[in-house]
Amino acid sequence: MGTRRPVKDLNNERIAEQIRKYALVIILLLMCAVFAGISPTFRRLTNIINIFRQSSINGILAVGMTLVIIIGGIDLSIGPLCAISGVAAALYLEVHPDGVVTAILLGILTATVMSAWTAVLVAHLRVAPFIATLSTMSVVHGVALVVADGVPHTIRNSTFTAIGNGYLWDYTLTNRISIPIPVVVFVAVILVASFLLYKTRLGRYIYAVGGNENAALAAGIHVRRVKFITYLFNGLLCGVAGVVLAARITSGQPNAADGYEMDAITAVIVGGASMAGGVGKIGMTIIGVLILAVMDNGLTILGVESYYQEIVKGVIIAAAVLIDIKTKKT
Repeated sequence: MGTRRPVKDLNNERIAEQIRKYALVIILLLMCAVFAGISPTFRRLTNIINIFRQSSINGILAVGMTLVIIIGGIDLSIGPLCAISGVAAALYLEVHPDGVVTAILLGILTATVMSAWTAVLVAHLRVAPFIATLSTMSVVHGVALVVADGVPHTIRNSTFTAIGNGYLWDYTLTNRISIPIPVVVFVAVILVASFLLYKTRLGRYIYAVGGNENAALAAGIHVRRVKFITYLFNGLLCGVAGVVLAARITSGQPNAADGYEMDAITAVIVGGASMAGGVGKIGMTIIGVLILAVMDNGLTILGVESYYQEIVKGVIIAAAVLIDIKTKKT
């Protein structure tokens, strides 16, 4: 018989496990406390609402990226996919100024169809995700520039622009807290993606393929189909984010979402997902999104230049990856 471990050691391990489990939440709360203590502007209700609004687009993209990373992939094309969605919607509204619903659906459909190129390369042609999405990024960005003639297209329909700038109810007429419509869209995306990942067979297959693709094949899982659907769903969410972004900036711009892929990947990695696949949670990704949003907002209020903010993001990515490696060794 093996020796029984001391109760004190077991309790210490349980405490350490709880700390690891809620570490990101603790970090987020500490960041909020520090910024709120330094700057009265940060703790204003209008600024808190603004943080949630600003984080919505990156949050939508990060949710889709979470599923892609869990499956063992990556997607560098989400920025151009997001941009071409807004361009498609803006171009349609130029011809049909009152066709808001059709413009929204067209924008989402455009990004989804364009993402099928990545899905085919990764799932059926077995191209490495990094190379496949790099190809898609170039192709989609080029197409967006061509169809937009390289210039922004202004959106003048107030109903459409309310998707990015409006509120769930009129703040000036009520004493309640206004909820920005982008936040409502973000929450809806979280609920749909969470149901897909945690309550359906496809979600279980995504974890299985990311954890061990060969074992998934041996278990009878159609790996190619799972990868194809995952990348296609990610493209759909890029379309949703693109519509919200176009409404937010009131124009369809082919370069509107440049660099958004790095913010989404950073949020997912900070949230604890493993680049090796098989590990990740949407809830933790949301915490990662909020950490980045609070950091950007707080540093901007304190007058820190954006160049230094990029340096901080790079350090955060490196630290998150190192923590992930250390956790696996443990």
